[in-house]
Amino acid sequence: MTKKPIAWITDSTAYISEELKNHPDFYSIPLNIHFGEKQFVDGVDLTPTQLYENIKNATEFPKTSQPSAGEFAEQFKKIAENYEQAIAIHVSAKLSGTLSSSMAGADIAGFPITFIDSLSLSYGITGLIEKGMNLQNEGASVPEIKEQLEKMTSTFKNFIYIGQLEQLYKGGRMSGVQFFLGSLLKVKPIIQITSDGRLEAIDKVRSEKKALQYLVDKVAEGHPKGKGNVYLMQGNVPEQAKQLKDLILSQVPGLSVEIGDISSTLAVHAGEGTIAMLWYE
Repeated sequence: MTKKPIAWITDSTAYISEELKNHPDFYSIPLNIHFGEKQFVDGVDLTPTQLYENIKNATEFPKTSQPSAGEFAEQFKKIAENYEQAIAIHVSAKLSGTLSSSMAGADIAGFPITFIDSLSLSYGITGLIEKGMNLQNEGASVPEIKEQLEKMTSTFKNFIYIGQLEQLYKGGRMSGVQFFLGSLLKVKPIIQITSDGRLEAIDKVRSEKKALQYLVDKVAEGHPKGKGNVYLMQGNVPEQAKQLKDLILSQVPGLSVEIGDISSTLAVHAGEGTIAMLWYE
């Protein structure tokens, strides 16, 4: 049997659009979510809606974990049956051990995989995959695709309003000082994924209304000609997301704004009510 040239692999921190779900060469390997001794597979036996409900009723804060190298290896062996090689784009290595575990799994499986650190998450990963697939269709080689996508990571723009400050802190993604000051002052932090793939608090506002207007202003500043694609990722607040989209389009007509859900893995840390504006320049 003739094998297909390239499989595209990511993890469940990525935003999985309907187009990617239906793509025959796309594979998403889910992370795990733990509530005490109970383990759930992201997107398989725990949806974002179920996660938010579980968090409300949980006596212990949930945690996330990447698949082991052995688990990745098993997945890669199956993919290798039908593909010559793969390109894997994972969540930033500064935020998760997923990339490292995946690389170890490829060594075990003996399957040639080209790895790319997205230096991001959510749509930041999705945009790279979509661009990579387009480059493949245009006839680019794997080294050329890798070079172009690694250059593209530096053009990622993102502004994230965190819905639940306490979850970000308990999940180990925020320092105690930042959490204390945020709680004390009742501020709404704006978080950004930096150019080297870290999470950093870049600004703070005094109310949710001002936080959302802040996001709109940043989108408008980044799209002065009213052209481009922006992804609005939301944490269980679809009506608010729709209102925010309408507000953006009223200020930047002609812009393409797509609304998507934050994955369960990310929702564990960011919490309900999180809104993120993401795009590539």
